[in-house]
Amino acid sequence: MNKVTVVGAGNVGATCANVIAHKDLAREVVLVDIKEGVAEGKALDIWQTSSINNFNTRVTGVTNDYLKTKGSGIVVITSGLPRKPGMSRDDLIKTNAGIVKDVTEKVIKYSPDAIIIIVSNPLDVMTYAAYKAANKHSSKVFGMAGILDTGRYRAFIAEALGVSPKDILSLSLGGHGDTMVPLPRYTSVNGIPINELLGQDEIDKIVERTRFGGGELVNLMGTSAWYAPGAAAAQMVEAIVDDQQRIFPCCAWLQGEYGLKDIYMGVPVKLGKNGIEGIFELQLNKEEKKSLDESAKAVKGVMKVLDDMKLF
Repeated sequence: MNKVTVVGAGNVGATCANVIAHKDLAREVVLVDIKEGVAEGKALDIWQTSSINNFNTRVTGVTNDYLKTKGSGIVVITSGLPRKPGMSRDDLIKTNAGIVKDVTEKVIKYSPDAIIIIVSNPLDVMTYAAYKAANKHSSKVFGMAGILDTGRYRAFIAEALGVSPKDILSLSLGGHGDTMVPLPRYTSVNGIPINELLGQDEIDKIVERTRFGGGELVNLMGTSAWYAPGAAAAQMVEAIVDDQQRIFPCCAWLQGEYGLKDIYMGVPVKLGKNGIEGIFELQLNKEEKKSLDESAKAVKGVMKVLDDMKLF
């Protein structure tokens, strides 16, 4: 691919750009930020590792200059503010939706054919905001959530079993946050069902830890995670650039799948050169379907907050 743009040169955006460059996924990665010098500095720092880590991708940084993003095949949007003390959920949605709307409109102006990957939080509603702003088919606008969630889930399982995380396959559904729905029934270690290796109590503890995985890191560091989210977004870029046809859980626009309509939520999809090339509808049991419906209700509530703001 000729060019990939990452908007937001904070920890997540810079990590994502770094991983994309290290994997030589594009001729150029453009890092954009609103803070003078930050994107330029981080891009220069990454570029100076090219001879050390043996990659050719040119990494450049710009301050609010979207002309430099022209012709991007993929745009990853990580922009937005973290929730601050005294800030309500509605305040956070309004602030970040305004940012995501503005950024999406700017990147679409110069890269009308770009596939857009949203990483900004609250993830599901920000993906919805980008979809409304981009006015593109939903297969080209989707969010990164499930890869991060299952990455945490798989890491915890690997730790519990003392095995390689490479051998663990898993899926999660639903909104990105406390209402996510990890699926132990669809989790295996090199083909061995997880419930043959771990007791139900252990599985339940891992599921619970996964649901609150982001909060655990905030409590430890005083800020949100960045290595895993940045790498997860880069993995989505890789699947698209190399037309890998990978099956990943992503935040996608549902139109009847799982009995849900007009909602962005995490489901397993096929990712290839055209973006989302298919959505897989799993046969859920009653308990799983109930959890998914509860998650959908929470996401719909947040989407309504955005709709009521009349930003679009």
